[in-house]
Amino acid sequence: MKLSLVVPCFNEQDNVQPFYEAVEGAFRGVIRDYEIVFVNDGSVDKTAENLKVLFNYHPDRVQVLSFSRNFGKEAAIYAGLSHAKGDLVCIIDADLQQRPEVVIEMLQVMAEDDAVDCVAAYQANRRESKALSTLKSAFYKVINKIAEVDFVNGASDFRLMKRPMVDAIISLSERQRFSKGIFSWVGFNTRYIPYDVAERQSGETKWSVYKLFKYAFDGIVSFSTFPLKIATGVGLLTSALSVLYLFIVIIQKLAFGIDVPGYATIVVLVLFLGGMQLFCLGILGEYISKIFIQSKNRPIYILKEHLSKDEREA
Repeated sequence: MKLSLVVPCFNEQDNVQPFYEAVEGAFRGVIRDYEIVFVNDGSVDKTAENLKVLFNYHPDRVQVLSFSRNFGKEAAIYAGLSHAKGDLVCIIDADLQQRPEVVIEMLQVMAEDDAVDCVAAYQANRRESKALSTLKSAFYKVINKIAEVDFVNGASDFRLMKRPMVDAIISLSERQRFSKGIFSWVGFNTRYIPYDVAERQSGETKWSVYKLFKYAFDGIVSFSTFPLKIATGVGLLTSALSVLYLFIVIIQKLAFGIDVPGYATIVVLVLFLGGMQLFCLGILGEYISKIFIQSKNRPIYILKEHLSKDEREA
C-alpha cells in the first residue's frame, strides 16, 4: 500500500529540508512506497524555493502544491488530501513537533486491526502554559456538550486515514472548514494513541491566543446551533423579567404609593435591552455571514503551481 504524507507549510523555509531528511531516516528499511505532499500555503519566506529544490532532487517522492496566497491550514489540508495518491494518507506538520516515527506506530496499530479506519494522535503531555491548557480543556468540554459530534481532548490533525475516509472528507466541499469536526462527522472507526510533542525544529508557532479563540468559535458555529438557542433563551428570559418588573411597579404604585422610578431606571433598562438585542443579532450575523460566504461558491483554495512527477512528464 502506498502512503502519502500531507504536510501544510506556512513560512517553514528552515524546516522542509530537515523534515524530509527525518522522514527518510525514519522510513528507511520500514516503508518503501510513500510520497510527501507539501502544501505551500502562501508563504512569504523562501519556503517555495526550498520546496522546489526538494522536488528537483526527489521528484519520485515529492509533490509540491503552491497556493496563490495564504488560504489557511484548513484549505492546505483539503488540497493535500485531494492530491494525495496513497491508499493511506497521514496529515503531519512540517515543524517536526509531530515526529515521523509516530506514523510508523500508527501503521502498526492499523495493521493489527483491519477494522480501524483511522489512527489519530493526541498529546500525552501538553507543552504549553497551564492557562492555555485550561482554556483548551474548557473548549472541549463545552463543544462536546453542544455539538452534534464528539471531540477528543488533545486530538490534533495528526492522523493516519484509509482511502475511503479520505474520499469522504474530500466530498465535503464546505468553504468554512473545521477539520476536527469533519473527522468526527464522517464517522469511521478511529483509534486514538498518545504521542509526545517534540521541540519545534525552527521558527515560531503560527497560533496566537486570538487565532485559537477564533478557531474555537468557528468550530462551535460550524458544528452546533446552540448559540442560536442562546439568543432565543435570552429573548424569552428578558421578556419574562420585563413582565415581572411590570407587576412590581404596579404593586408599588397601587399598594404602597411609591413613585415609579424614573430616568435612571429607564436608562438602565434601555441599555440592557439594547445590549441583549445586539448580542442576539451578533450571533445571527455569524451564521448568516457563513451562509453568505458559502453561497458565493468560491473555491477553497487557488493553486498557483503544482510540482509532481506526472506534471513534469506531461
